[in-house]
Amino acid sequence: MNDALKSLQKIKSTLGCALLTDVHETSQVDAMAEIADVIQIPAFLSRQTDLLVAVAKTQKVIHIKKGQFLAPWDMKAIAKKAVESGNSKILLCERGTTFGYNRLINDMTGLVEMRSLGFPVIMDVTHSTQLPGATGTTSGGRSDMIAPLARAALAVGVDGIFLEAHPSPETALCDGPTSLKLSDLEKLLISLQRVWKTHGL
Repeated sequence: MNDALKSLQKIKSTLGCALLTDVHETSQVDAMAEIADVIQIPAFLSRQTDLLVAVAKTQKVIHIKKGQFLAPWDMKAIAKKAVESGNSKILLCERGTTFGYNRLINDMTGLVEMRSLGFPVIMDVTHSTQLPGATGTTSGGRSDMIAPLARAALAVGVDGIFLEAHPSPETALCDGPTSLKLSDLEKLLISLQRVWKTHGL
């Protein structure tokens, strides 16, 4: 944990940017709040009340990923827990919904549904391309679908895009099949800016 915190602090200070990272247990929250600007609740933990309340009490911005097993409108009750804990600085994140075996899908109308709850909505376009357990021992992914999903979400109207990039996705220790190649990032962001300016709400 201490090594991880030092690494994150180094990234933040070197790049001079805001830092978003997740927590998995309540025991991690206070230490992470010392350096993180945005604390993320992972999708599989989005219904863990103790964790959500602990993060809310830090008064940091909370990035709540919608569980793959939840409907968009289920996020209302989750956001309410944070608000009742004194924190309304909430970002709701879509990252795909389980559809049969080894498949996630994205319902673009769900983005509209979540936005109607009154909080900014972020589209996680890389994890949404995940094929859970598809390789037999690990999750696979369709990174070729990152750009189409991002363009679609911006056209529908979201407040931001979440994505993971890696210099060499094929050798990444985690989420390689769903990561964007770092060298492709600038081109994608430029194209997304055009969609944002034309269709963004």
